[in-house]
Amino acid sequence: MNIIETSNLTKTYAGFTAVSGVNLHIPRGTVYGFLGPNGAGKSTTMKMFLGLTKPTKGDFVIDGKKFPQDRIRILKEVGSFIEAPAFYGNLTGEENLDIVRRIIGLPKSSVDDALELVGLTQWRKRLARKYSLGMKQRLGLASALIGRPPILILDEPTNGLDPVGIHEIRSLIRSLPEKFNCTVLVSSHLLPEIELMADNIGILNHGRLLFEGTLEELRRRAQAKGFPAENLEETFLALIEEDNMQRNHIR
Repeated sequence: MNIIETSNLTKTYAGFTAVSGVNLHIPRGTVYGFLGPNGAGKSTTMKMFLGLTKPTKGDFVIDGKKFPQDRIRILKEVGSFIEAPAFYGNLTGEENLDIVRRIIGLPKSSVDDALELVGLTQWRKRLARKYSLGMKQRLGLASALIGRPPILILDEPTNGLDPVGIHEIRSLIRSLPEKFNCTVLVSSHLLPEIELMADNIGILNHGRLLFEGTLEELRRRAQAKGFPAENLEETFLALIEEDNMQRNHIR
């Protein structure tokens, strides 16, 4: 059963189409890797799910709730991490999370829980402006995880992390569906990481969905086309190159 579905989802800005007729099917209780080059439309799609920008055409359903009429009910179920998270630099990590906690109406223990999940407990009293980039990424993830929402939307959650931090966050994301019965939509430029954590993937290019399915289905398609199928990065690059060549030929 799918927890997120889109129907012909489209977003156009002054003649430029960022997302074009996309039909996504994100199964409940999975990690769904959302891939594409810069400008492919991943962040725009995620922003539409969060009500930060309106679709030009098409619609979507999240956990049986339809946008826009159920926008507030959708937001209550979704934890998000989009682009570089913004915090109050003159407040501690703990105090920043406490603001989020109070807005959502959660118990005080949820702050401790979120800090523990992302490994920030020992730095909870440090001012956010003194956090390293990696620590800020962790704090952004804690803000998304607070209250353990059933749906997480994470845009480049490992940006700025060292290899150890990337491994820890990947392991955390991979464990979330089983631990908390949640669904994770995650975008990343680190394709080897997506290969290790995702159950299903969707590949966008120039706003269009080139592929959606399991990694095994992607490998089979790549082999049928004579593309490299040994690792996700090579397969991804071959698909994008083929699509770009077809676009240039059409022009």
